[in-house]
Amino acid sequence: MDNGSLRGIDPNCTGQPPLAVDIILGLDVFGTILYAILTFMTAVSMLVFIEECIYIYKKVPPNKKSVIIWVTGAAPIICTMSCLGMWIPRSTMYTDMTSACYFAIVVFKFLIMMLEEIGGDQAFLRRMGKHTLRISTGPCCCCCPCLPHVAITPRTLFLLKLGSFQFALLKVVFTILSIVLHTNGNFVLTDLSITGAVMWINPFVGILTVIALWPVAIIFMHLRTTLQTVKIIPKYAMYQLVLILTQLQSAIINILAINGVIACSPPFSSVARGYMLSQQLLILEMFIITLVTRMLYRRQYDPLPVEDLDDNENTKMVVIPDSA
Repeated sequence: MDNGSLRGIDPNCTGQPPLAVDIILGLDVFGTILYAILTFMTAVSMLVFIEECIYIYKKVPPNKKSVIIWVTGAAPIICTMSCLGMWIPRSTMYTDMTSACYFAIVVFKFLIMMLEEIGGDQAFLRRMGKHTLRISTGPCCCCCPCLPHVAITPRTLFLLKLGSFQFALLKVVFTILSIVLHTNGNFVLTDLSITGAVMWINPFVGILTVIALWPVAIIFMHLRTTLQTVKIIPKYAMYQLVLILTQLQSAIINILAINGVIACSPPFSSVARGYMLSQQLLILEMFIITLVTRMLYRRQYDPLPVEDLDDNENTKMVVIPDSA
C-alpha cells in the first residue's frame, strides 16, 4: 500500500492495538455491559467444563476419560482464549495460536474417541474386518467416487491415525516457529499486507489441516450407524461447527479487516477491530456450543452390544467376499 492510499487516514487506524488499560479506561456504558456479559459467559463455560470433567472422571471408563475431556474442552478453551484476546488485544496472535494448537489435538482425539466408543482398535478391526473402507469422502476426495475401497487392516488403521496425529504434532511445531519468526519481524499477523513467512506457513498448515480431517471423516462415515446410540452424529456436528467457526469465520473476518472492509474505530485499527469482532463472536458461539456439548457427553457410558453390523451399513462399506 503506497503513501497516497494512506492519505487522510487517522494515525490511530494504522498503529498497534491498544493496551488493556486503554480499553478499560475507554469503555462506555454499552462497552462495559458487553464486556461484562462476554466475560461472564467465559466464566460459566469454564465452570461447566470443570463440572463435566469431574463427572467424566468419576463415571466414565478409564480408556475414554482422557479423550472425552480433550474433545469437550475445545469450546471452553477457545472461549477462554478469545476472552483473553478481547481484554488484551496485543495478545491476540498468541491466544489464537493456543486455540489452534488445542483444536489440532482435538482433531486427533476425536478420531480416537470414535474408536474407543466401539471398544478400541482391536474391537474395531474385529467388527469391521469383513468390510472395506470407502475413502472417497471429504474434505480430500469427495469428488472422486472412482477411488478403490481399502481393506480394514491394522496397517490401514495406523495410517488413518497417523494422518490425524501429524496435524496435532506439526501444528505445535509451526506455532513455535511462527512465534520465533514473529520476534524477528518475519511473521506479522496485524500488518496491512500478508508477506514474509505468513505466505508459506499458513498455506502449508492449511494442507495439513485438510489431510488430518480426512481420516476423521472416513472413520465417522463408517461408524455413524454403529455409534448412533451414543449420539455420534450431533457430536460430530459440534466438532465440525467448532472447526468452521474458528477457522473459516475467523479467516473471513480477518480478510475483510485486512482489505479495509471493516471500518477503523480508534484506538482500534481496521485489522485490530476485525480481530476484536472475531474474539467477541467466538465467545458467544463457544458458550452455546459448551452447553450443547455438555448435554451430549454427560451421560452413562455403557459398552456397545457386541453384535454384527446391520446390513444397512453396506451403503458405506463393502463386504469382502470369502475366497473359495
